[in-house]
Amino acid sequence: MSSGARERDKVFVEHCKGANGLDKVVLREVRGSSAEVYLYGGQVTSWKNEYGEELLFVSSKATFKSPKAIRGGIPICFPQFGSLGSLEQHGFARNRFWSIDHDPPPFPTNSGNKAFIDLILKPSEEDSKIWSHRYEFRLRVTLGPGGDLMLTSRIRNTNTDGKSFTFTFAYHTYLFVTDISEVRVEGLETLDYLDNLKGRERFTEQGDAITFESEVDKIYLSTPTKIAILDHERKRTFVLRKDGLPDAVVWNPWDKKAKAISDFGDDEYKHMLCVEAACVEKPITLKPGEEWRGRQELSAVPSSYCSGQLDPRKVLQGG
Repeated sequence: MSSGARERDKVFVEHCKGANGLDKVVLREVRGSSAEVYLYGGQVTSWKNEYGEELLFVSSKATFKSPKAIRGGIPICFPQFGSLGSLEQHGFARNRFWSIDHDPPPFPTNSGNKAFIDLILKPSEEDSKIWSHRYEFRLRVTLGPGGDLMLTSRIRNTNTDGKSFTFTFAYHTYLFVTDISEVRVEGLETLDYLDNLKGRERFTEQGDAITFESEVDKIYLSTPTKIAILDHERKRTFVLRKDGLPDAVVWNPWDKKAKAISDFGDDEYKHMLCVEAACVEKPITLKPGEEWRGRQELSAVPSSYCSGQLDPRKVLQGG
């Protein structure tokens, strides 16, 4: 590769040091959008639009230090979501050091994007003691020319003992919002959900858009491939598209829980909302050699206004 080509590629993908000297990768697109990915946790910690506005929430009290997971951005929950199993909360992928994957298998949809990075996680000997399976977890993080952020996970069972394994999964996305009381979520109306605040009892959501006035921790089931999150104050709509991830977790700790979380500011709940593409209700089972793929794409668009009201139907129908 010529030095000119190397310089050009460096514009799109830069390897550098982040908080506490941790390795990170900065992705940039020509129009000015950017994303940051830490090798610790394989975690996206920043996603900015072309105006340099941050679209993801990271707590001001986040600890960028092993063994604690980074509070914010897009933590990856694998091989266990929440406390649904014998492992630590949300599994171990989010507090392991991932590696750059220099030779990923080909992607069927490589659409000429230049700002992307491939990471890989394999089990260490320590991990094998707590979860006795061999796997390869490949993650591609891509920043599209229009500023869209795409995460594609490919998890393969590489056991040599003939054993299948089962896991649950989520992209635990923390979105930055201006004022949680002015946010609504479209696309989950009338769906069944499990309420984590009520022992995972099953309920059916009402017919209206979801708004927030207290703590919420729900797992919506059989959700559409597209969900819209409307930030009324900023006239901005996040569109989350997902594939292979039937569930959607919606979480905000509200004031009491926020005060109890050590790496979370007391008032920060006002400026964040987790909407998580997930596979929780029906765990995934892979036989040796089988691969699962789960993908999410985030975009941020100006909200459409119609007689003073947001018109999310346009967002949900378009594209």
